[in-house]
Amino acid sequence: MKVLLLSKSCVVGAYQKKLEEIARHPDVQLTAVVPPEWRDERGTLRLERAYLNGYELRVEPIVLNGHFHLHYYPGLGRLMRALQPDVVHIEEEPYNLATFLALRQARRVGARTVVFSWQNLHRHYPPPFSLMEWYVLRHTDTLLVGNSEGLTVWRAKGYRGPIEVIPQFGVDPDIFTPLNRPVRQGKPSVLLRRSARRPSRGEVVIGYIGRLVPEKGVDVLLEAVYQLRGPWELRILGSGPDEERLVKMAQWLGIAPRVTFDRPIPSTQLPYYYSGLDVLVLPSRTQANWKEQFGRVLIEAMACQVVVVGARSGAIPEVIGDAGLTFKEGDTFDLRAQLQRLLDDAELREELALRGRQRVLEHFTQASIAARTVAVYRRLTFLDGEPQTDAD
Repeated sequence: MKVLLLSKSCVVGAYQKKLEEIARHPDVQLTAVVPPEWRDERGTLRLERAYLNGYELRVEPIVLNGHFHLHYYPGLGRLMRALQPDVVHIEEEPYNLATFLALRQARRVGARTVVFSWQNLHRHYPPPFSLMEWYVLRHTDTLLVGNSEGLTVWRAKGYRGPIEVIPQFGVDPDIFTPLNRPVRQGKPSVLLRRSARRPSRGEVVIGYIGRLVPEKGVDVLLEAVYQLRGPWELRILGSGPDEERLVKMAQWLGIAPRVTFDRPIPSTQLPYYYSGLDVLVLPSRTQANWKEQFGRVLIEAMACQVVVVGARSGAIPEVIGDAGLTFKEGDTFDLRAQLQRLLDDAELREELALRGRQRVLEHFTQASIAARTVAVYRRLTFLDGEPQTDAD
């Protein structure tokens, strides 16, 4: 079974582990298509080559890089004609131009199609995006969604075909695992003008990893750690347009000496960074056009036996389950109360750390997600009859 998987997310080296796990299945011949880089509000993320065994990684030029809805791969049709895949798996939203074009090209070569969506808000788009979405929902053979809210959204939008909840990526528990080695620190933000990290004096180390944008709620975290009782420090790893405001906020709250802003690091180094944390907080808050769709850092942290605390926003409670703590989104006092519980109770921290890793092993490994994805491919290729192809 020849599978072509289209994913700009797989420029991230750690995510390529899923591709290796898919390729481990002997009946799958996998080709993965990625751009040479992807641009967003954090800057340019260049392709990392980390896990490349068992499949072919094809780097294809991308037009309108950084435009989430409008980018596409001009050489994809030629590649499909050459490969003649049985299944084309498109990890792009149904309303994106890249999805629409890839689906049309897949149908022309007679391939079955799988489309992945993170969307968990029922949103309406103007033409041409609404028309592209209509076409994709009418013609894709299977829809995968990354969270349970996605089921409701796409059924309400009229999709009647097969749909399954399978997160886009899991984690490899052999890579994301508790490490008894020091964190390799990068240079802290020059905005704090701190030349080096001070040595830890037994503080509970609280962390945040992700984009520095308003919807991620890092300001809520800063306000929550202010006035915590007991020894703590906060490490924030990421970049984005909110960085300068957050640095200044730490300063006027008077907590700058206890807060470190670290620059982004390669995804393959993240397990070492997690090893320096006791608690990871994901304080996301719902916006009119966005709410948390999964929170991958949660499963990475849990795999490393880092206790997780998340806002009750979007898919966060679904991911955490009973393996961490949650708080009312945007509520500084509730978050502070949950963090204070963890500072005061080392046994609770230990219990939740162990429970978190077990939850990942049961639900969120790359191998299990790859196996469930391959099962979808197999069902599609054993369907009776031939898929329709476009005449135009």
